[in-house]
Amino acid sequence: MSCLARLGYNIPMARRLRTFDQHQMLVVNEAVALAEELTSNHFKYSSSQWRRSRYDITTLKDLSGPEITDAAFAQILRYVGQPTAGDPARARIDYYKVCLQDHGILRALERDRALEFFPLMVYVVTHELTHIVRFSRFIQGFDAYPEHRAQEEARVHAITREILLGARVPGVVPIANSYLDLVDTVAVFPPGPSHEAG
Repeated sequence: MSCLARLGYNIPMARRLRTFDQHQMLVVNEAVALAEELTSNHFKYSSSQWRRSRYDITTLKDLSGPEITDAAFAQILRYVGQPTAGDPARARIDYYKVCLQDHGILRALERDRALEFFPLMVYVVTHELTHIVRFSRFIQGFDAYPEHRAQEEARVHAITREILLGARVPGVVPIANSYLDLVDTVAVFPPGPSHEAG
């Protein structure tokens, strides 16, 4: 039995929710590549800085338990690796997992036919990568107080909008201009503490 199952999380839940199909996964991969490039260029972030900012972008089929939410298009979870007892010189390692919520994204696309899949994915991933850069540079703490989260979301949206409008990504203008509609659907981090990994 997995650790998550012992904690009472329903692991098969992701299998019941709608996930991206094969074609959509190709589009997601293209959107991730573009978002990484645009975010790197904006923040002057080198490949070695990205490697130090350990992160992964995962879709619903590979998520379980607290990684799945109906409250957002994506959420970031932080897993913390602790140094082994025999090696105190090693620093703690933060690993960020961007959890894309396929079901929420697909619902939004069905609800609003004006939204296009590729630019929405570029927006969501650029938004989450901007958070990771800010966490990695200690501009914003991951475990922010709830009253600071809305302010951080507004700042990150403004930065994401600047990145995407400056790059002239086709179809992104309506998404970047609809911040008030998206603010509740793009989550920076879930409430509660980060997850510790041994």
